Amino acid sequence: MRDDRYSSDVLSPSFPGAARGRRPASTLMPAELGLVVEDVDTGWVGAVVRVEKSGGMHVVVLEDRRGRNRTFPLGPGFWVEGRPVELTAPVVSRAPAAPTRTASGSVAVHGARARVARGSRIWVEGKHDAELVEKVWGDDLRIEGVVVEMLDGVDHLADRLAGFEPDPERRVGVLVDHLVPGSKEQRLADEALRTVPAGTVLVLGHPYVDVWQAVRAERLGLARWPVIERGTEWKRGILRELGWPADTQEDVARAWKRILGTVRDFRDLDPALLGRVEELIDFVTA
Repeated sequence: MRDDRYSSDVLSPSFPGAARGRRPASTLMPAELGLVVEDVDTGWVGAVVRVEKSGGMHVVVLEDRRGRNRTFPLGPGFWVEGRPVELTAPVVSRAPAAPTRTASGSVAVHGARARVARGSRIWVEGKHDAELVEKVWGDDLRIEGVVVEMLDGVDHLADRLAGFEPDPERRVGVLVDHLVPGSKEQRLADEALRTVPAGTVLVLGHPYVDVWQAVRAERLGLARWPVIERGTEWKRGILRELGWPADTQEDVARAWKRILGTVRDFRDLDPALLGRVEELIDFVTA
């Protein structure tokens, strides 16, 4: 039996028998499809996708949110919802089935509780960025315990970092609009990074003027997003090019709701945004 490194904290009130000073005992649990477990020895977290025999022994195959599979011996040494368990073969044999996916393409884990929020955070520039991230990655972020907060512009990044005081256990991943060499955004990001310990903050961005452009133009029936002249307010310029109302902030809000409504899953977004968000999630959950 593998050593359970989690069972030594007998002071935790969440452990069975903690009040009486006993080490928590593993409970038997069938390795049902979709069950989210953590392997104690390696820290690998994934959903059960199948149980099979390999080399004369039962094994369980776990798939993480990136779609990567890893095989472990069936038995003790796993953790489910804060308690040690011994995985057993399902009582009823089931044929392997392809798991359903979240909007981001990750394995959908039905019935799993959201993880308690981590100290680390992902910051995005504004409300529209936050709503797009929530629509595509929301299920993943809840499983991982990652909170997304609005920065209200990269101009405030240095001040926000000074207040947050990031460290190796409380990292910050920042998604910035129009982060291209020589831009104001790049300069502000570089200045802010010089004020924090190395490796505690990761600033990534996409090349678009606004996150609206991360939605594939085809979803709006366009061949490409219109090019707006410098000096013109970008969003209202876009709305005028599309022939949509553009006079008030309410017009902008309604337009974004319409654009966001065309997004079904990750396939409706440009890869330049997809890769950056996935990298930020990996950074804050490492």
